[in-house]
Amino acid sequence: MESRDKSSVVRHFSNVEDPRANDRRRKHKLADIMVLAICGVICGADDWVTIARFARDKKRWFGQFLELPHGIPSHDTFRRVFMLLNPHKFAEAFVEWIRALSEGSKGALVALDGKTLRRSFDRVREQAPIHLISAWCTKNRMTLGQYKVDGKSNEITAIPKLLELLDLRDCTVTIDAMGCQKSIAGNVRDAGADYMLALKSNHGDLYEDVKLYFETQASHDFAEFSGTLHQTVDADHGRIETRKYAITADIEWTGADAEWKDLAAIGMVEATREINGKTSLEQRFYLTSFRGDAKQFAELVRGHWQIENCAHWILDVAFREDDSRARAGNSAENFALLRRIALNLLKNETSIKLGVKNKRLCAGWSEEYLLKVLAIGG
Repeated sequence: MESRDKSSVVRHFSNVEDPRANDRRRKHKLADIMVLAICGVICGADDWVTIARFARDKKRWFGQFLELPHGIPSHDTFRRVFMLLNPHKFAEAFVEWIRALSEGSKGALVALDGKTLRRSFDRVREQAPIHLISAWCTKNRMTLGQYKVDGKSNEITAIPKLLELLDLRDCTVTIDAMGCQKSIAGNVRDAGADYMLALKSNHGDLYEDVKLYFETQASHDFAEFSGTLHQTVDADHGRIETRKYAITADIEWTGADAEWKDLAAIGMVEATREINGKTSLEQRFYLTSFRGDAKQFAELVRGHWQIENCAHWILDVAFREDDSRARAGNSAENFALLRRIALNLLKNETSIKLGVKNKRLCAGWSEEYLLKVLAIGG
């Protein structure tokens, strides 16, 4: 593995500050530990024991480009290092790597959503499961960053901190109902991005007014609607789903434009599902600074769910994230970031047409393919 350019995965993560700087017993270089851990997770390892075993079995190969002054670290060393490693510094290195690696996210949709690491709870220490906010770029198909939600707080305080890490200029940021806050709308605009926020009943009168407005327009078939409309129909395995999208810049009557920074429009999605002769109806409402038509609005709404389908679901199925018992110190948060590094690399390696789970197997079997995956990062 030759020295690579500024986007090299090895270069970026080997520069993370070593938490053992003052430990005289330190035997293994942090750079070696980081590379071994990243490669282990890419190749199917889901815990510290398996990472260490993988590294031992590949010791001769890793010895071609890593120093390994005292051989391969034990699983206890991997666990201790990532337990102590500052997760914010690790996350900052991750964000810098993505900025160098990607083609840029200008004009892209960036979806923010939360995910709980279900097995990270610790009854003995009375530690609740860790909850992470992640940002997913649909253009680059990559996780852009993550931030841990404080156990004594919630997503409302974590989202602004994640936004501060990211370069969001000219992007559109979509967030579910938890992030539908005036302050967060301001944070997104201050970052140079547009926002699209899911509006729910916790916003009382505003929600009821927007809901009544669109229901009234729908009851008259949008005959006097001063906005744009778009409809999609999907049919699959006996299910027919019709989605109607409506968006309007007629918002002065709400009074919300004076309170929500640069609010430009309100939107509605009405989804009708027909399954086995039974029909269900769901309506969702949005506040947005985005200025576009209903077709563009539909693309943003559908694009938001890519973070669930292309990131969170794969992390659970291909990386067994929900089964991970890493919990001591910072290990759960840091292992989550290792998984996201691996996911970004594997999804963007396209020389073979396989799912992420099978790509992990291929990387473990073939050193040549592992090098291809790592080359995506540099």
